[in-house]
Amino acid sequence: MSEHDYTSTSLWQSTLAACPGDDPHSEQRERLRTSYLKLRQEAATLLQENARSVPDFTVHDISHVDALWETADLVCGKEVTLNPAEAYVLGCAFVLHDAAMGEAAYAPGVPASLGEERWRDLLSVAYYRQEGCWPDQEQLDAPPAEIAAACRVTAIRESHAEQARRLVDQAWRSSAGNDIYLIDDVRLREAYGPLIGSLAASHWWPVDRLADEFRRRLNSWPWQSRDWTIDPLKLACILRLADAAQIDGRRAPTLLFALRNPQESSREHWRFQTYTGRPDLNGDRVTYTSQRPFLPEDASSWWLALGYLRGIDQELKAVDALLHDLGKDRLAARAVAGVDSPERFAEHFPVQGWRPIDATIKVSDVPALVKSLGGEQLYGNEPEVGVRELVQNAQDAILARQALQPDFTDGRIEIRLTETSGSWRLEVCDNGVGMDEETLTHGLLDFGNSGWSSPGLRNRLPGLASGGFKPSGRFGIGFFSVFLLGDHVELITRRYDASVQDARRLTLKGPSHRPLLTPMPTQGWVAEGTTVRVTLKKSPNDTLGLLYRTEDDRLSQLVQRLVLENSVPIHTREPASATGDTLAPFSLATASPEQVFDRLYPAELDSWSIGEEKQRLEMREEFAARATEVLDDSGARIGLATLWNSVYYRGGHRYRGIVTVNGFLADQATPFVGYLGGRPNRASRDRADLVANQEQVRQWMRTQVQQLRDTEQFGEPLQLELAGTLYRAFDTLPDDVAFALTSQGPMRPRDIAEWAARHDQIFLAVGAPLAWNTRPPGVYHYLSWQRVQLPDSWILICEKYPGSPLFEVFPYTENRDTAYQSASNDTRATWQKRWWRMSSDLDGYFLRSLCEAWSCTLESLLAPIEKRNWSDTLSPEDENFGSVWGYLLRRPVATST
Repeated sequence: MSEHDYTSTSLWQSTLAACPGDDPHSEQRERLRTSYLKLRQEAATLLQENARSVPDFTVHDISHVDALWETADLVCGKEVTLNPAEAYVLGCAFVLHDAAMGEAAYAPGVPASLGEERWRDLLSVAYYRQEGCWPDQEQLDAPPAEIAAACRVTAIRESHAEQARRLVDQAWRSSAGNDIYLIDDVRLREAYGPLIGSLAASHWWPVDRLADEFRRRLNSWPWQSRDWTIDPLKLACILRLADAAQIDGRRAPTLLFALRNPQESSREHWRFQTYTGRPDLNGDRVTYTSQRPFLPEDASSWWLALGYLRGIDQELKAVDALLHDLGKDRLAARAVAGVDSPERFAEHFPVQGWRPIDATIKVSDVPALVKSLGGEQLYGNEPEVGVRELVQNAQDAILARQALQPDFTDGRIEIRLTETSGSWRLEVCDNGVGMDEETLTHGLLDFGNSGWSSPGLRNRLPGLASGGFKPSGRFGIGFFSVFLLGDHVELITRRYDASVQDARRLTLKGPSHRPLLTPMPTQGWVAEGTTVRVTLKKSPNDTLGLLYRTEDDRLSQLVQRLVLENSVPIHTREPASATGDTLAPFSLATASPEQVFDRLYPAELDSWSIGEEKQRLEMREEFAARATEVLDDSGARIGLATLWNSVYYRGGHRYRGIVTVNGFLADQATPFVGYLGGRPNRASRDRADLVANQEQVRQWMRTQVQQLRDTEQFGEPLQLELAGTLYRAFDTLPDDVAFALTSQGPMRPRDIAEWAARHDQIFLAVGAPLAWNTRPPGVYHYLSWQRVQLPDSWILICEKYPGSPLFEVFPYTENRDTAYQSASNDTRATWQKRWWRMSSDLDGYFLRSLCEAWSCTLESLLAPIEKRNWSDTLSPEDENFGSVWGYLLRRPVATST
């Protein structure tokens, strides 16, 4: 017998219990009662199987079903009554609503019930989350046991409500070959089965769906009392709220908790329910209390309890609003007491030794999302990104204070690296605007929402916009990159206009844990602004440590590498150093080319030889002579760079072009040297789109080409290297720019007509083993690097695709022949489809020019190659060279009319 004595509840006694004295409906009442008791008996066995499939879940056996009668009493109060037919239907729904929480309820098994497609989707996602890669078909056919088991639990949880609907009509075959139904009374099963199934499933639906599904009242059956009508909406609301509100220690018995030893979040569910007493109704508020205080080690269970009861509160309010709006009788329970704030909740669920502050990261799945997006999954294993984001936040804070306090001119950032007993700590301090408690808990920690753009912060700091403040933050997640550096983070802050007593300390122990907010001790001084201290995961000098990309393992070098321009001075102090270095304010937009080069590629005299520094100075001189500005529409500089980067190769790959975002390093590239301003195209800010638009980039490229011409540097090697980039940008080539190689050497557009006129057959070589070089121009075997003499009628196009970020400005699809776009849908390699694909590159440019020279059409050149199945191959004169794939182009024979 269950400890939940459901037969003593008012709901049971007033509906299905035997009535003393003369009862004109005793026979019908007895039939309903007998059927329910038989259903309860049969389902108890099925419900007992739930624990086998979901052992980490709290109790979902027959005791939970019995407790729902008691909770339904609480929810209904005296405002709502039921007749026997309604009580029977509701009781059957009580039994069935969680009966599919075990695999025993899925007769052909969970995968088969879910369907092959859904099951494989579930496996695929689970595999990816665990292994970090997508599975192949064999792995889906035979998934790892732990993944399959986890997917079964997920599938049961997600589909148990709909499976409960089917249980009414599902039969189990007995050992004697007979069908066993949970509701064995055929007449009652046929009369009420569909409604019972729908009600059982409805507890998983959105509240708004209830009105659509259950709006109509059902009349009584002829063999029952006329007034035994059924209001399905009322029953759905009672079931939904009774199930949600049935939270107390009976769902998580202490001994069962010890025996099952649930893990992770399930363990927190068990723990808080173990502490929870039986709910009570005070007025229209359901009141829950804890039988014992929550200690600091139980804090996560306490927060889970608050979140869970807030969910119950939302359910109660949503159902009450629905019934009110529809003009229905409202239930007695309409909200949960004390869940509107952590402070009030602590009156019902007391804490001991700590104070709950609602400083939570405002996203749905706090631990999973922040752990994924606050560290390596977003930024990669790049700890220096954490420094970049901290410095950027510090500079933003100072600029905000300057906007609010125009006479504040002493803004500064201090960065220290210290070591104590083998433990390294990074500290970043600013004397900026600082944060109050509200900003700290609901701005900084509001994951995914840039605090600077929040209405609340703007209301608390009026004047930011009018002061010209433009924050660098965009995605609202930059602060969480601090976890790339280490999990233990301490933040101390005091608003610039607040007293010392208002200073606060925020302690974080990784992205998956709730932060701890405490006031600072009353004695002592706390400066305005913010200090962030991070205990590093590893020594900064280790491989992939914080200083891994610096030449001399110096903090000042790291900061100078990351911060290409700054509005306030940045002071750095090395470990065990009495003095420090200062990175003075610097503007890329106004500095001379020499100054820009020195900031982007500073001298590293501690580690470089005199020869290396001499080489750097030579490259500096070349950059100053060649670099031209990228200008926006207002004429402001948004870049200073040289097109193509021979400096990169000459300088041992040290001189990459730099894309900056708000003055900070975002990306590096080889198609240029210098800097180009960008905007982040993803939250990690390690990739950026250029601020300049296509026309602004084209104008810069025009000035670069003219500069090269004026300085007589635009020779054949550079022409061949830049031809592809220029063609992508301008959809044409100047007549004198070499773009291909023939037996006579480089070919220019002005040479095509004369060269083509000498040939009736041309082989456009496009495949291995040919390779080309520009310094000097020539054709080689790509393995042996042996020089190759092209036959007289051969041509090899020299096309270097522009690398990022120019590739994103001028994508390879930019100049395709739109007249042939429909051919992209061809399912075979037609000449039209091949032309559509090549029409935007230099191969396409040459074919257009050849058509003009031979006075023919594209079809006459390409259709014959299609008929040969694009299989043209020829060999050079060297017999040992092998065949080369390409296009054998034949001059069409003119037909007489």
